[in-house]
Amino acid sequence: MAAAMSDISRLDDGGAMQNQRKQHGLIQGPGLLIQGDITQKGYEKKRSKLIGAYLPQPPTANGAAVVRCRLQHSEGAPRRMLQAGNIGVCDIRDAAVRERAASTAGNRPLFYFRFGVDQALPPERRAPVTPSSASRYHRRRSSGSRDERYRSDVHTEAVQAALAKHKERKMAVPMPSKRRSLVVQTSMDAYTPPDTSSGSEDEGSVQGDSQGTPTSSQGSINMEHWISQAIHGSTTSTTSSSSTQSGGSGAAHRLADVLAQTHIENHSAPPDVTTYTSEHAIQVERPQGSTTSRTAPKYGNAELMETGDGVPVSSRVSAKIQQLVNTLKRPKRPPLREFFVDDFEELLEVQQPDPNQPKPEGAQMLAMRGEQLGVVTNWPPSLEAALQRWGTISPKAPCLTTMDTNGKPLYILTYGKLWTRSMKVAYNILHKLGTKQEPMVRPGDRVALVFPNNDPAASMVAFYGCLLAEVVPVPIEVPLTRKDAGSQQIGFLLGSCGVTVALTSDACHKGLPKSPTGEIPQFKGWPKLLWFVTESKHLSKPPRDWFPHIKDANNDTAYIEYKTCKDGSVLGVTVTRIALLTHCQALTQACGYTEAETIVNVLDFKKDVGLWHGILTSVMNMMHVISIPYALMKVNPLSWIQKVCQYKAKVACVKSRDMHWALVAHRDQRDINLSSLRMLIVADGANPWSISSCDAFLNVFQSKGLRQEVICPCASSPEALTVAIRRPTDDSNQPPGRGVLSMHGLTYGVIRVDSEEKLSVLTVQDVGLVMPGAIMCSVKPDGVPQLCRTDEVGELCVCAVATGMSYYGLSGMTKNTFEVFPVTSSGAPVSEYPFVRTGLLGFVGPGGLVFVVGKMDGLMVVSGRRHNADDIVATALAVEPMKFVYRGRIAVFSVTVLHDERIVIVAEQRPDSTEEDSFQWMSRVLQAIDSIHQVGVYCLALVPANTLPKTPLGGIHLSETKQLFLEGSLHPCNVLMCPHTCVTNLPKPRQKQPEIGPASVMVGNLVSGKRIAQASGRDLGQIEDNDQARKFLFLSEVLQWRAQTTPDHVLYTLLNCRGTIANSLTCVQLHKRAEKIAVMLMERGHLQDGDHVALVYPPGIDLIAAFYGCLYAGCVPITVRPPHPQNIATTLPTVKMIVEVSRSACLMTTQLICKLLRSREAAAAVDVRAWPPILDTDDLPKKRPAQIYKPSNPDTLAYLDFSVSTTGMLAGVKMSHAATSAFCRSIKLQCELYPSREVAICLDPYCGLGFVLWCLCSVYSGHQSILIPPAELETNPALWLLAVSQYKVRDTFCSYSVMELCTKGLGSQTESLKGTSGPDPTTVYVDMRALRHDRVRLVERGSPHSLPLMESGKILPGVRIIIANPETKGPLGDSHLGEIWVHSAHNASGYFTIYGDESLQSDHFNSRLSFGDTQTVWARTGYLGFLRRTELTDANGERHDALYVVGALDEAMELRGMRYHPIDIETSVIRAHKSVTECAVFTWTNLLVVVVELDGSEQEALDLVPLVTNVVLEEHYLVVGVVVVVDIGVIPINSRGEKQRMHLRDGFLADQLDPIYVAYNM
Repeated sequence: MAAAMSDISRLDDGGAMQNQRKQHGLIQGPGLLIQGDITQKGYEKKRSKLIGAYLPQPPTANGAAVVRCRLQHSEGAPRRMLQAGNIGVCDIRDAAVRERAASTAGNRPLFYFRFGVDQALPPERRAPVTPSSASRYHRRRSSGSRDERYRSDVHTEAVQAALAKHKERKMAVPMPSKRRSLVVQTSMDAYTPPDTSSGSEDEGSVQGDSQGTPTSSQGSINMEHWISQAIHGSTTSTTSSSSTQSGGSGAAHRLADVLAQTHIENHSAPPDVTTYTSEHAIQVERPQGSTTSRTAPKYGNAELMETGDGVPVSSRVSAKIQQLVNTLKRPKRPPLREFFVDDFEELLEVQQPDPNQPKPEGAQMLAMRGEQLGVVTNWPPSLEAALQRWGTISPKAPCLTTMDTNGKPLYILTYGKLWTRSMKVAYNILHKLGTKQEPMVRPGDRVALVFPNNDPAASMVAFYGCLLAEVVPVPIEVPLTRKDAGSQQIGFLLGSCGVTVALTSDACHKGLPKSPTGEIPQFKGWPKLLWFVTESKHLSKPPRDWFPHIKDANNDTAYIEYKTCKDGSVLGVTVTRIALLTHCQALTQACGYTEAETIVNVLDFKKDVGLWHGILTSVMNMMHVISIPYALMKVNPLSWIQKVCQYKAKVACVKSRDMHWALVAHRDQRDINLSSLRMLIVADGANPWSISSCDAFLNVFQSKGLRQEVICPCASSPEALTVAIRRPTDDSNQPPGRGVLSMHGLTYGVIRVDSEEKLSVLTVQDVGLVMPGAIMCSVKPDGVPQLCRTDEVGELCVCAVATGMSYYGLSGMTKNTFEVFPVTSSGAPVSEYPFVRTGLLGFVGPGGLVFVVGKMDGLMVVSGRRHNADDIVATALAVEPMKFVYRGRIAVFSVTVLHDERIVIVAEQRPDSTEEDSFQWMSRVLQAIDSIHQVGVYCLALVPANTLPKTPLGGIHLSETKQLFLEGSLHPCNVLMCPHTCVTNLPKPRQKQPEIGPASVMVGNLVSGKRIAQASGRDLGQIEDNDQARKFLFLSEVLQWRAQTTPDHVLYTLLNCRGTIANSLTCVQLHKRAEKIAVMLMERGHLQDGDHVALVYPPGIDLIAAFYGCLYAGCVPITVRPPHPQNIATTLPTVKMIVEVSRSACLMTTQLICKLLRSREAAAAVDVRAWPPILDTDDLPKKRPAQIYKPSNPDTLAYLDFSVSTTGMLAGVKMSHAATSAFCRSIKLQCELYPSREVAICLDPYCGLGFVLWCLCSVYSGHQSILIPPAELETNPALWLLAVSQYKVRDTFCSYSVMELCTKGLGSQTESLKGTSGPDPTTVYVDMRALRHDRVRLVERGSPHSLPLMESGKILPGVRIIIANPETKGPLGDSHLGEIWVHSAHNASGYFTIYGDESLQSDHFNSRLSFGDTQTVWARTGYLGFLRRTELTDANGERHDALYVVGALDEAMELRGMRYHPIDIETSVIRAHKSVTECAVFTWTNLLVVVVELDGSEQEALDLVPLVTNVVLEEHYLVVGVVVVVDIGVIPINSRGEKQRMHLRDGFLADQLDPIYVAYNM
């Protein structure tokens, strides 16, 4: 680029532009960033200007930024209309020509840089640097608790201004509720007390110097006080909960008022009838949400609100949910564009590029060539040759001085010593390891160097020893424990390099962890190593005639430098001997190193800038290095400055944090003089945020002799070594380059200069020029390495001898990184030589200056826009960092969820921060990042101080932190997830398509081209069987017949928990007991025929006898599960309700239960005086009834079947005598039951199939039933399987919960109506995405989004099944999911409810299709399913129709217009983390609530929140609204093993779950 341009024109243009800008008033004093402090007045002015940007401004035409300058005609005009001549366009090829063209063409300026701000200012505007301003700097920054790499006053002000703007529209973020134990515990953790460097300033303290550091104990006291306040002060918190309530109750009251007026539309299923509290009057729900008009009573004294379906809601939980709903209603992002949805496919929204986004407009850049590498005659031919030369010519010259932790010189290594000792190490490595014939190490082998950071001398000797022996050193960190963060990955690197020997020092060797036998254990992931100590006293002297072979530098590998990637993996970058030498030469030339200069090094000498300057280049030039260990910096951050003064050092190598720490510790020391420094190398100059440390440092130390031109930021990368470095100049008139770039432009990779009043700007400083002998260009970061335009950010690439060569052993990755051939837009390669990718994002600015705006590793691409992790960290830190973030420790990374990157921020919070503090900080960070970066944060997590994994030098180990987050072991103490605001690529909500209507007239059995989904069992009429029981219309008659013909045939055998027979009944015994019970009903109960009797018995023989007793007396029995003695409060109200709803005239039970019903506990739960008469059947009359009742008509009522559905609805079903007999007959035929068979039954005998098999089938078919009460399995899980094998039973009936108990196998709940024999049930895999759209699409096993479904067995004889649309009642085609409708002789005759709502009843039991076969009467099962023709054939040779049940209709949740089954979401959630034992989901005000039971310590509760949210998004495309973490056993499960999700919902809303943690996702 510079090639086309002469020096004269460059200088000339620079001056001209400067003047031009001055004339146009573009360079305004206080509006610019000045190197030097600002006067108080200037500061105020500037601040008001910054905040002024938030005052309303006239709208612009195209949304482009307005350049606010003092040009009358352009005030408020769009930027496009500015004459480009008014703004200097810098392109160093020919700025003058460009400028003339631009002024006529009127195109938009690309960017301009200010050079020499100070010069452009009028003298009176320049801030005088006086001691007073320096000390004011201290008062402002004395509590520098945060990582000052990211420190920027302007940015902090920008963030504060953004937050001020937000304050007006306060975000209502519902605070999570947390169990008290969790709150106190995290704040009282045994923290290390905060460092002295991070004392906190009281906000209101007048004296800036009073630095009270609050101790942890004080913090905990405050916490206690706060908690007690929260618990007692909040009227909205119910007594039953021990969670903390934050926020005053006022807000809740206000919300309650709002809610009172707004009727929330709630489409969720009707609530559960049995609730958790006793005060709740009985509310009977009719199916389908028609609720009673009775008002619900209020719980306790809590404020109460009622939602649309009359559910009483304790204001606390629901106020928060309402707050969340209101917050989410606010339009956050622009609405998504509509897009086409295929019938089956649920497409994720593809982000369309924003048409107004900035695009690069500059010309294509030219590759920049650095100055020529001037070969100096006396440069050595190799580094070893240099060492030999200095070691023999000036053996007394100091090479390296090491320091102890008190800052005293510990040891001076001279060049003579370095030479002799390196030779000794070389000789011993080659000749003393292994045998003469089989040496362990040969030239070219790799060897590990394991030296601690405080021993650079031993490490240097070992490094040069390896170079002399021609073996390849691999310097790594000392493994402190067996499982250090990242240490395992280093082990993999050593393994792949084939390292078998590790060189180390005596002290280090002693400090390594050892086994009891004194062996050094093998570290996790490490190869087996021989540890070799390199101290001279342990080595043998080389013989006189032995001499290392010193060659000229060649292409052999000199050393391997390790590099940690974004994902935590460790790679080894190989550097050849020629690259090593050339790099030293280039650095010598760029930095102007001369012989015997003194250099102070604070950096890690094992790699990067510390190694290149402090170990390698220093030896080439016989320099003296003063090495400052990290441990000394921790104790005394000023130590490096003191050493510069003491040794009058010319050069110092530091990072910006070292400059910051020095500032914090600096207290106007008198004896500091930095005038000897000619170069202060800032190793992390490539981090754009280092500029603030450089400015601040210069600001304070300028009065101590530090010159501005001494500060030299450099950019480096493990692959390309030094990429660019600012040259030290003697000319203080050439100030460094600065760019103030629009952050918004950068997210699109475009460079736009921004007037500094805008809040979201990134101020960057140059990192100098390209290295001598190198060529640099920038290429597009992804895809083909095409050259960028001049105003485009790309990845910097370097072509030079002095770069890394490869990633050791990884040829594919090497090709992508080290062998890149950049091409022009026409596709022509820029050079015949390969370039190396540096991993740095930046551009080459005017004058060939290199600017870096971020790293590829820190790049996060969210919805097509690029964000840099460092920038996000800087913004987060600018939000009151001193008060909150512990030592500025913040990690930012992205995780991929639902095909896009999502930003996660993890911060360590100070030990003394309260819940309120942390929550406020979190919501402010979200606002700041949203304002400044226009990007949402997916998850913000806070962890206790000092708990994030650390790198060897104390930074945060990013990949390890990310790993912990993803596997759920980060243990945060606070989490805020914002999926609602971030996830913008969800599929479009589904619009229901019009179903096939009668118009598409059915042709035969086809509905618009598809086979109608229908199937049937065998026809009952054609089955020839000698069924004797068929002669009788009524079961009571069948029993009498059996008592006469086979009196001693055993019908029932009851087993106890040991598997022995507890009781049995023959036909005649059952008949006789039934007679006595009938007498009792008539005489003691005074019952008439047709009266209803509630049978409250445990599973057993008494229940059966009582049932037939009722039939003999002409009464209608209702079997009711007895209350649980340990849990009367929740189980008795259900009993009471069934008794009342069924209008039972009397209640029969055992003596034991009789006592229980009248006990004190029972009286506390229900009104015991309201029981109907209770008959105790343990004491039966001795006589027989005069006659046994015979019903007049088979269609009269035989019994009532009451069950509570999983949605908590109580429904009683009427069964006629005819239906009862028909059902028994179907089961008999399907299961081939006859008197000689034995059948084991382990089911609850209270409703449905369980009741029929337990009480009715044996009497009808005559087979022997072995009864196993399911409750006995809890004491003996093997009972059922033992019984099956002991009695050699061929058929057994059990529920999934029984199988699960016995085998711990899992199964989804399925309807128990269908029998089983027939072909083996087949399993199919269906696409869950299609199911949500009520479509069935079969997929291969194991494909993504597949759900396995097992067929429900063979359809019973005499049963017809059709699949119908539950809304329109039209028949559906084969591939559709719909409600299963059944037609058979044994369908129930209707619901029995108090109100007997006829329309509802006829709908469920007498439904007709809306078109097609409109004559047949069907019963609706309430289950969704589909039919599928299988290839299998039945015994009679016909094709087999398989019925698959997907789930219950009333359980299904409709979200975003799609149908979801709770079980599927729950299955995903249970898989998400090992500590989730159970899960239940329900919806509330259209939010998805996920309740998880935690099997683990309460510390893990918050780990679950992100994982639950992630898995539901990934697998179901749903955003979770609330995550509730509870203890094991909180999710109520009914006796059939089904989750009672509606009970749970009521308990949650009534605040009775005592959750460990409730997270409200934003």
